[in-house]
Amino acid sequence: MTVDSPIKFTPSLPGQPAPDWGKISNGRPVFRAELPDGRVAWLVTGYENVRQTLIDPRFSRALAVTPDRGAQGFEMMAAESINGMDPPEHTRLRKLVARAFTARRVEALRPRVATIVTELIDALVDRPQPVDLVSAFSLPLPAQVICEMLGVPAADTEQFHAWSDVVLGDWQSDADEIMTAVIELFGYFGKLIEMKRAQPTDDLMSALIAARDDTDRLSEHELTVLCCALLIAGHETTANQVNLSLLLLFDHPDEVARLRADPALIPTAVEELLRFSRLGGLPPPRVTSEDVPIGGVVIPAGEWVVPLFSSANRDPSVFSEPTRFDITREAAVGHLTFGAGAHHCLGAQLARLELQEAFRGLIGRLPGLRLAVPASELEFKPGMAIHSLRALPVRWDPP
Repeated sequence: MTVDSPIKFTPSLPGQPAPDWGKISNGRPVFRAELPDGRVAWLVTGYENVRQTLIDPRFSRALAVTPDRGAQGFEMMAAESINGMDPPEHTRLRKLVARAFTARRVEALRPRVATIVTELIDALVDRPQPVDLVSAFSLPLPAQVICEMLGVPAADTEQFHAWSDVVLGDWQSDADEIMTAVIELFGYFGKLIEMKRAQPTDDLMSALIAARDDTDRLSEHELTVLCCALLIAGHETTANQVNLSLLLLFDHPDEVARLRADPALIPTAVEELLRFSRLGGLPPPRVTSEDVPIGGVVIPAGEWVVPLFSSANRDPSVFSEPTRFDITREAAVGHLTFGAGAHHCLGAQLARLELQEAFRGLIGRLPGLRLAVPASELEFKPGMAIHSLRALPVRWDPP
């Protein structure tokens, strides 16, 4: 088989237009690319191809986070968490956590999430404008929710968020700095686990400790890594999804007016926001465990594979006029933003609920909500795998 030479590829930066994958790949749905850190990977485009990489066990997450792979950021601690495991190990850990994220249990959290939204907006309206929505709303909301679920003191939010920002480093980040943050985060949770073990409460961490101590289904290291992963994933992604979604809505004031006039559209709008916006650069990679045919090529065993979610979510064979933002798009629920298969995001339903209540509160209570500075002046934190705004200054009209 003749293999084309890899193209040079750099992930688009925050604020840049969505990549034209057809142009980048010269029309090839699956192609080799040299990434900025020097690795060569197969990039996979198109809805069905991307979905195959997510559900086909021959595309292994565990092989992508082995020590010899030189993974950075969140991947450094993924090897022993559910994010970097394959079945059956992945299945064992996921079962322990999944019961806290069932649709029924998550929906039962809606009144509490709505209360947090109300309290945060109550505090917002008492401040002089402009207000930074990152520090005053989009970060505290999911952080408080996941802290309450896990049993982490909300007063420690600033500290663990600083560690989280480092751990979620991308190819630009310093590996030593990331490892230092990982060690400090592990140390923090080690002490917290000891406190919970001595005085258990009605929270997810205490339940996981019981699984560790009573039935010995979790090793101490697995318990620590799992708590770290849940904390980071449980607030970083949702906080930044709120920010990026608001930027998108600010560019579409007519759609905002429709939501204000008909709040029943919010759940559908959230799915379209998840489909349309791009939360980060390159998704977590896989490695082929054997030769795998996909997209008209055969990827050899042992190769890096990166599924391009943004390509799948804008596939015209699945989404009509995919580059058009439409809050009434019913088909948007088919997006792959939360993944698929064994690694479908555990917190998908919780993220949906938080986003729905966030926009219900912001759009319903802050008329004329808008950017307080030109979009060109917004700054994203460099070196992060997730597109994370430093600040989002906003204004709104008096009620």
